[in-house]
Amino acid sequence: MKNARRIFSFLLLGAAALPLRAANLAIVGETVHTMAGAALKNGVVLIRDGKIEAVGPAGSVRIPDDYRVLKAAVVTPGLIDAHATVGLSGVLNQAQDQDMWEKSSPMQPELRAIDAYNAKDPLVAWVRSFGVTTVNTGHAPTALISGQTMIVKTQGRTADQDVINPAAMTSVTLGRNGLTVAEGAPGTGGPSATKPPGTRAKAIAMLRADFIKAREYAQKREAKDESKRPGRDLHLEVLLRALDGSQPLLVTVNRQQDIISALRFAQEFKLKLVLDGCADAPMVLDAIKASGFPVVVHPTMQRSYEDMENLSIETAGRLHAAGIPIALQSSYEAYVPKTRVVLFEAAIAAANGLGFEPALASVTVDAARLLGIGDRTGSLERGKDADVALYDGDPFEYTAHCVGTVINGEVFADGPH
Repeated sequence: MKNARRIFSFLLLGAAALPLRAANLAIVGETVHTMAGAALKNGVVLIRDGKIEAVGPAGSVRIPDDYRVLKAAVVTPGLIDAHATVGLSGVLNQAQDQDMWEKSSPMQPELRAIDAYNAKDPLVAWVRSFGVTTVNTGHAPTALISGQTMIVKTQGRTADQDVINPAAMTSVTLGRNGLTVAEGAPGTGGPSATKPPGTRAKAIAMLRADFIKAREYAQKREAKDESKRPGRDLHLEVLLRALDGSQPLLVTVNRQQDIISALRFAQEFKLKLVLDGCADAPMVLDAIKASGFPVVVHPTMQRSYEDMENLSIETAGRLHAAGIPIALQSSYEAYVPKTRVVLFEAAIAAANGLGFEPALASVTVDAARLLGIGDRTGSLERGKDADVALYDGDPFEYTAHCVGTVINGEVFADGPH
């Protein structure tokens, strides 16, 4: 019966990995997780002109005769990956499609993900084929300040057409991955040589110096004498947005001392942070909770080594149980295939202390709130973007398949996985 249901749904959606344009849709699910209330049994989602028109039980939502009907066993909001490098990390894993790591300087906040994002890279379509409709993507956490992330739909048109927020967060990395170790440095077998920052203390000192420069730059720009005003400095202008709270810092930290350093630095400059990774979070839960900052938890299946040696498949569950807002991510590691699938990360978290509903929330409504896009996506509610994922069973079961993805009312049938 399950295979028949999957085949039926797939035939409705079509077999080509191409969008099937339809202005008006009705999605009928045996179970519809709206993430705005209790799950609906035999639910209906009506879509008109790329927006959700109505959501409710089949008995109370009439499907107009001219609406195209799609059916699935389970319907959820489109999934949201809260931290990725997809679109900068390409599927070929060759020099021409690897734009996620700029090595020329340890601090480059002026770099914008949107200037490198490839909407048509096959990895974008790959994650979409599992129901991922939105990603917060950018440069990898491999420098002290690696650049600015962008929030983008996985629709696969162009960066400008798909973007939601072109400058969402500024990525900072504390700990080993944020340190610059030159060839021949200790541990490589050659003579000792490092480029700054080579230690954690130097990293914080460099950040502090640049934030102080940004404050002074802001004051100088207000000088009455125009001749004394400085020329534009893109580097410092980005830091000013962090100082005024309009663009939060996404701070990748895994060791407990780096988490504490990030919180101390945020207090010093009154910054708004989103903590990222946090392998050692269970050691400093009280400090994280007291800060009020949310956490984009490390991928559940990330390899445990170096700064991530204490990560656990239970980290997400422990943070959630402590009342700390969380979202999940695919993140980045320097090996093929260059991206994970956040659906699978959520599935492992669900089975290891987080539970089904909180796990689904961590890649839908809670992720949307954390990214500041909760008014547009993350739940199936009237007026929101028509971003929907369709499955032939429990989406967290590996035997289930995504049979279709809808983004802004556009239907993609990339093939069941």
